[in-house]
Amino acid sequence: MRFFLMLIALFSAATVACAQEQPGAFASFDMAGPSVLNDPHDLAFGPDGRLYVADKFGSRIAVLDPETLDIVEVIAAGKLPGVHDISFGPDGRVAIAVTGGNAVVVFGDIPGASSQPVAVLRAPRTEGVLIHKNGRVYAMASGVGGLIAYKGNEIVAVAEGLFGAHDVAADLEGNIWVADNMSRRLVQYDPDLKRIKVLDHSKYGFVGPRYLDIDAFGRLIVADQDAHRLLMIDPDGPDGGSLIGVIGDGSPGAGPNKFDDPEGIAVRGNQYFISDSDNNRVVRYSIVTN
Repeated sequence: MRFFLMLIALFSAATVACAQEQPGAFASFDMAGPSVLNDPHDLAFGPDGRLYVADKFGSRIAVLDPETLDIVEVIAAGKLPGVHDISFGPDGRVAIAVTGGNAVVVFGDIPGASSQPVAVLRAPRTEGVLIHKNGRVYAMASGVGGLIAYKGNEIVAVAEGLFGAHDVAADLEGNIWVADNMSRRLVQYDPDLKRIKVLDHSKYGFVGPRYLDIDAFGRLIVADQDAHRLLMIDPDGPDGGSLIGVIGDGSPGAGPNKFDDPEGIAVRGNQYFISDSDNNRVVRYSIVTN
């Protein structure tokens, strides 16, 4: 009997320890937009303060009012096959990852009805794009497993071994993070595409990280699509980084703290905007501050 009681005590202690290790939600459900999108992927804030969404099967960029999450404008409807990502550069340029066209299309500013691109950069099955503050365009060419750095139209660096990877995002130091979903990891590179760090510890439970953004504290906010979750990670934490918080319980749904294949993420202050892809909408989560 004494041995049995000891086993129960050990099991209870282990259960409590595991529960304590599981972080809670880092933000609260705020609102959901209407389900009028068509498999929305990554999204970004434009210089005008509006939210630009790569609406994949709509082959368009849907422009949303971030306060209401309603569509207020549509850009290039039907002309961007399989579009996955959009990036705004500090110089005013806009880059769009047109996956079905195997190219990144760069415009001098926010494209209008008659805008012509200033560059078309070949990137087989491009899933992500970044206009860096150094002026380069970084394209994730998933079809050939390469993260490609362009200076103008010239390829100046390539990181290989990233088949199927998606997003490209710059952190506060200007280093570059890739969401390498097929390898279930996040990879950090310097601007010349020399690898710095890999986050692939089992504590993250990555199933299919697709897109990410970086908040004002340098934390990574990651849309782990196949796990139907959003993760907040401190990449400089001990033992391969720290998992700060999780939203979502791992199963698909449409209510608060539920997602169905979340893809894109954009952070603005204490607000998080998520492309809830299979629910065909954008949802907003917030941290309430006094």
